[in-house]
Amino acid sequence: MISYKPVKTTGKSVMASDSVKFSYQAITGIGLDSLYNRRDNSDIIKVGNRYYVWYTRMNVPVTAGYWGAIWYATSDDEGFTWTERGMALGRGEAGKFDSHAVFTPNILVYEGRYYLYYTGVKPTPGNPKQAFENNSINDVTALGLSVADTPDGPFVRVGDGPILEISRDSSAFDSYRIDDASLLVRDQKVWLYYKGRSIAHGPKGPALTKMGVAFSDNPEGPYRKHGVPLLDKSHEVLIWTMNQGVASLASLDSFLNFAADGIHFSKLQNKMTGIPMAPGLYRPHLEGDHTRNETPGWGIAMRARKNVTYLVRFEMK
Repeated sequence: MISYKPVKTTGKSVMASDSVKFSYQAITGIGLDSLYNRRDNSDIIKVGNRYYVWYTRMNVPVTAGYWGAIWYATSDDEGFTWTERGMALGRGEAGKFDSHAVFTPNILVYEGRYYLYYTGVKPTPGNPKQAFENNSINDVTALGLSVADTPDGPFVRVGDGPILEISRDSSAFDSYRIDDASLLVRDQKVWLYYKGRSIAHGPKGPALTKMGVAFSDNPEGPYRKHGVPLLDKSHEVLIWTMNQGVASLASLDSFLNFAADGIHFSKLQNKMTGIPMAPGLYRPHLEGDHTRNETPGWGIAMRARKNVTYLVRFEMK
C-alpha cells in the first residue's frame, strides 16, 4: 500500500506520497501469448470473491487497439492467475461510430448494473477499401457505452451512438480524439475522466494529449464537459479516490497528482520512474458503494515490444 503524509499545498493540507515505487509480476491466462496481443485494460472490480478485468484483444502480430475488440477475464487470487472468459463487446454495426474497432474499456457498477465504457472508431471516411488509416485528419474517435445485469454480460449498447464526442472547436484540446474513460461517482454525479487530442496538433497529437472530465446525473448521460483540460501530458488516464479527493497518475510526465475538488490538480511528489503503461487499478469504489476510499495497491498494466503487447500485474508501494 502507498503511504501518505500531510503537506501544505496552496494553503490546504493534502496527503503527499513518500516516494511511490512500482513492482511488476508476470501473470498467467492473459499475459504473454503467442496467439493474441492484449492491451489497454480497464480498472479492476471484485464481484463476490472474484476479480474482473476488461481489455482490448487483437490477433498477433497486430498490436494497436484500433483493430481490436473487448474481451474480459477473471481471477480468484488478486490478479496473479487469470481465466479468459470470452468477448465482452465486438465492433458495432456497419456505418456506426464503432464499426471498425472497440477498445480501451472501463467499468462502473451503478445501482446493481454493470456499465462498460469504451472507445470506438469507424473506417476512415473516404477510404476506398473501407480501411482504417490512423491518420491525423479525419479518423476521429468517440466514447460509447454498453450495460449488463451481470459482469459476465451480455453487454448491450446504450443508445444509437456515442455518449461523448469530440469538440467542434478545432482549437479545443479534444477536437480530434476522445479516448480512455475512467469513472467515479462524486457529489451524486458520474464523473467521466478522459483523454483528449486536438486536431490542431496534427501528427504530434499523441504526445500532447490532455486529461478532461465530463459530468452526468447517471451513467447513461447526457454528459456535460468541463471544457478546460485538467492535466497536460496525460496520455493514459488513471484516477482514483483519495482522502475525499481525486488522485491521478499522468503518464507522459510521470507525476502523481491530487485534486481535493476533483478538478484543480497539483503535483504530490517528484517525477517517478518505472511507472506502469496504460494501467488499471483495483478500485473498490467502482463496485457500487461509491463512498469507499481505500488507497489502491495493485493493478494490471501493459507491456509492449515489437509485434507484441501483453498484460502484467503491478503493485504501488
